[in-house]
Amino acid sequence: MQFTSRMAALLGRMRRERNGVVADTMYCYGHPCGLNYGVSLPTVRQIAKEEGTDYCYARYLWQQDVRELRLAALHIADPEQLVREELAFWAAGIINEELAEEAAFALLRRLSFFAELFESWIVAPQPLLRYAVLMAAARNSRLSAAWIVPALGALSMEGCEDKAVLRMMTRGVVAVLVAIGDQNEENREAVRCAVGSLGSFPAAESIHEELAWRLDLS
Repeated sequence: MQFTSRMAALLGRMRRERNGVVADTMYCYGHPCGLNYGVSLPTVRQIAKEEGTDYCYARYLWQQDVRELRLAALHIADPEQLVREELAFWAAGIINEELAEEAAFALLRRLSFFAELFESWIVAPQPLLRYAVLMAAARNSRLSAAWIVPALGALSMEGCEDKAVLRMMTRGVVAVLVAIGDQNEENREAVRCAVGSLGSFPAAESIHEELAWRLDLS
């Protein structure tokens, strides 16, 4: 089946699940897609799962300015077929917080070269790429205590003077620190030391409060 006809069929399924009220009340940092049917994430994921994996088709869907198609593309793409040279293509489509989170959950965390991706995106000038790689790192099987310092460094980079960006980045950093600290006592202590040396800046208090109860750090 041609990609256009497959996409039309997929879009038809999404339309049947649309919720205009939800679409009208959605808000997340970044730019909205041109079309948004308000389909819930669990429903998008289920529909995408039924499509199976097809990397070329996923690339085609990712280029469409439709929220549900971009979200589905992240699940239809086969992580094993995504090569380093393709990262810029996927990065360009991460235009808002929701897409960053879903990219982290469905695709980025599964990449075999994730450690390289982390090193690259954690210092990216685009806050959404830093946020995406933080959320992916928190779920990555090769999670490392070596990521603590770079993660915290992401809070002082470009864009964090914006309160919405800073809140988003803080969530990402906390997710990584909690995941690292949960691994073992040595990592928990490493997180404690790193956070203890944060000093005073807008996100520091939020990070201290979150970790105090989630990792029992005082």
